[in-house]
Amino acid sequence: MRTAVTARLFFNQALHRPTPILEFLLPSFTVPQTRIHYASITTSSSSPNTEPSPSSLESPTSNKRRKPLSKTQRDFLDRVLRVNQAGELAATLIYTHQTSPITRAHPHLRSLMHHMYSQEAGHFSTFNQMLAKHRIRPTAMYPIWSAAASALGWGTGLMGREAAMACTEAVETEIGGHYNGQVRILLGWVKEMEDKGEEVGEEVRELVSTLKRIRDEELEHLDEAVGEGAREAKPYEFLNRVIRSGCKGAIWISERV
Repeated sequence: MRTAVTARLFFNQALHRPTPILEFLLPSFTVPQTRIHYASITTSSSSPNTEPSPSSLESPTSNKRRKPLSKTQRDFLDRVLRVNQAGELAATLIYTHQTSPITRAHPHLRSLMHHMYSQEAGHFSTFNQMLAKHRIRPTAMYPIWSAAASALGWGTGLMGREAAMACTEAVETEIGGHYNGQVRILLGWVKEMEDKGEEVGEEVRELVSTLKRIRDEELEHLDEAVGEGAREAKPYEFLNRVIRSGCKGAIWISERV
């Protein structure tokens, strides 16, 4: 109970101010202050056979019947949005603690670290707003994941450029795959609604587009890390295996706690 209360306090603070990390790297980033409307996500229509572009998901207003999400679908979204928010918190903290030692030793990486951090901070803000809008609780493991991500960032940062990039590669491999699975499931819902002649709600179309964008940015980080020597880390195999296993475990736990 005490851990859950602590997690809620962290989450409430995150909703009302910019992510309080590495602000000297990100002077222009602030968490948008939006008016929160508490509403249910609804389903909608229009899904192609393959993964579409965001614009192709948009359909004109029709007279099709709009059906609310089922309990199973709502439970799925509760789980994945909670995990996504926790994962983006961890990513911002990893980059926070890696940046100082890495950019001191390799000043040319300041721009790359800034770029990756700024995107992760934007992802974190996005999922904070989604959790607030749909009244989804954050994981009770929030304080533990914060400490673990900070330690991972410091540790790999102190080990050097290659280890830091190996950390990014391992994390983004798991997270990119996780987002990709979510996109596939949501597109399956969209196609099912289309086959039944039901209208797909705007929020589902927007969620698919948002998850695709974030997934692509995460995979971009993976490619950049490999290009900066991730696989030259020593011991690369050990780091990759341990970090990926940790990510899988954190995802599994956060979906349930």
